[in-house]
Amino acid sequence: MDIKEIRKPSSREIVIKGHEECVKMSNCLLEEFGFPLGLLPLEDVIELGFVRSSGYVWMKQKKRKEHNFKMINKLVSYDTEISGFVSKKSMKKLKGVKAKELMLWPPVIEIIVDDPSTGKIHFGSLLGITKTFQVEAFAAGQ
Repeated sequence: MDIKEIRKPSSREIVIKGHEECVKMSNCLLEEFGFPLGLLPLEDVIELGFVRSSGYVWMKQKKRKEHNFKMINKLVSYDTEISGFVSKKSMKKLKGVKAKELMLWPPVIEIIVDDPSTGKIHFGSLLGITKTFQVEAFAAGQ
C-alpha cells in the first residue's frame, strides 16, 4: 500500500490527511495490531497520525459520530478527536470513545483482544467496569 506521508518530523511518525487514505491506514493499523476492522467506523476522517516508537495514534474527524453495533446492541460515540496508545491486541489510555450504559456515557479507556485468541474482546471504562464481547461483533460492516 502506498501511503503518502504529509509530515515527517522523524522517520517513525506518519501523518495522513484525507478520508480515504486515513481509512486505509486505520484498517492497516487495526489489522497489524490484531483488532477487528469494524472497531472504528468513522466518517469524514481528516487526519490520522501514528508514532511507531511509542504506539501513539490519533484520528480526527469532522464531527462526532455515534454507531450502533447491532450484534450486541451497543451504542458507541466517537468524538472529533480520538487518541491512545496501541500495541499488539491492546489499546490503552484511549480518549474520545464512549459507550452508552443505561443513561450514562462512560469513557472507554482500554480495549484488549485475548491473546492467544479466545474470540473475545474486552473494553475497560474509567468507572472500573470491563465489558466483554465476541470479536465478530466488531467485524467490518457490523
